[in-house]
Order: sequence, then C-alpha cells, then structure tokens
Amino acid sequence: MKTKRIDVYLLPALMGQAELAGTVAVVIDVLRATTTITHAIANGAECVIPLLTIEQAREQHAAHPTTLLGGERGGQRIDGFDLGNSPTEYAPAVVAGKQILFTTTNGTKAMQACRAAKTIYIASFVNLTALCNELAEHETIQIVCAGTEGEITREDVLLAGAIVDQLTADAQPIDRNDQAQIAADAWQEAKTELTATSLAQRLKSSRGGRNVLRIGLEGDIEIAATLDKFNVVPRLDPSSWQIRDHRTTPQ
Repeated sequence: MKTKRIDVYLLPALMGQAELAGTVAVVIDVLRATTTITHAIANGAECVIPLLTIEQAREQHAAHPTTLLGGERGGQRIDGFDLGNSPTEYAPAVVAGKQILFTTTNGTKAMQACRAAKTIYIASFVNLTALCNELAEHETIQIVCAGTEGEITREDVLLAGAIVDQLTADAQPIDRNDQAQIAADAWQEAKTELTATSLAQRLKSSRGGRNVLRIGLEGDIEIAATLDKFNVVPRLDPSSWQIRDHRTTPQ
C-alpha cells in the first residue's frame, strides 16, 4: 500500500481548491448519482459526461443527438430527458455503447468542485472494494461528499468511512483529518451489525434516503446499499471531462 494521507470533506464547501491541486479526489453521492454512474459504466456505457446545468446538457445533446440525456432535479427525471437518476434505468440494453450527458442536484456539482484534482474517482457501495484496491496505489487521497442541498448526509459519511476503513486496515500509519476520523467512526459503528438490510435501513433513515422514499423509489436505496456488486472503477478525466472505466482511461 502506498497511501500516506486521506482527507475527507463532508461537503464540497468544506474544502479549498488548493487542497485538491494535483491530488487524487474521490466523489461520493450514494443517493444516487455516483451509484447510478457506476451502474451505467458497469453496464457498458461508453462514458458519462457530468454537467452542472440542464441547459448545458440540452445544448450538448443538440450538438450530439446520439447521446442520452440523464439526470434529475428534486429527485425526478428532468422533462424531456431520456433517463432519470435511478440505477434501474441504466440497463445494458439502454446504455451500452452510449455517451450519457448527466446532471443532478448534488453529485455533478461535487464533481465540478473537484476539477483541480489530477484524477477524480466515482465512489459507491456497489464498487467499494474495487475502488479501494485502485486507491491503495495513491499516496494522497481527498474524499469529497456531495451532501444534499448544502447539508451533510449520513449515507455519504458512511461510504467515506468505509473507504477510510479499508485503506487503513493494515498496520501502516496513515495521516487523516478530523472529518476522515468522524466518517471512519460512523462506519465502525455501522459495521457491528452490517448486512445489506441493516445498511439499507441506515440509508433510508438519512436525509437523502428520506428524499428518495418520498418520491417512491425505495428500491433505489436497497440497490445503493449493495456491497461490491461491480468490479469497475469509474474515473473522471479532468481534461476530457468524461467518466469511463479506469481500465480504459489514461493515468
């Protein structure tokens, strides 16, 4: 293992651009952007292009009409878009070989906030171990939680803690900030009764989970709480601004 320092930011607003310059960033939005993106890449999408605004997505789609429009506002599919932000919508028959223009309320904003990083990884519970195996090769890691409308969310904190936990599992000392320790403590407490059901219940009780329940998509939470469903690591290249499987993108 090469990792020497892990910092967690429980919201994008809690970090500075200078802290990310030249480092490896990890973006978390468990419910649901990063979970959905991981499903899209695992199911054969050529790439996902994260965008801040609906207008940007529509403009790019007009210029490239073979792309798919995906994303949400207020949890719901955007009017006129092909797909929403539910991982169930991104099946192989729909996304294989496609470029997806993607914009969400919180997740794509967090990605934009990490633009100064050298490399940006997309994290979810469904690719936790594959991600950690990749991150273990990097010395300095900055984990950024998207949160929900400017507030810290439990589901993102738990995943950040799970990543810290896996990367610090051996005896090698690794420096971390207090937010990383807070996240790790939250995950350690959750691990004592860890099952897919118990993790889903924790996610359902979070602010993000309550929002998803409110729009009738409980199944999305259960999908998001599935550990290690995929052996892919979506990586966002800051120069091309495309998310692809790390095995097909340059270092």
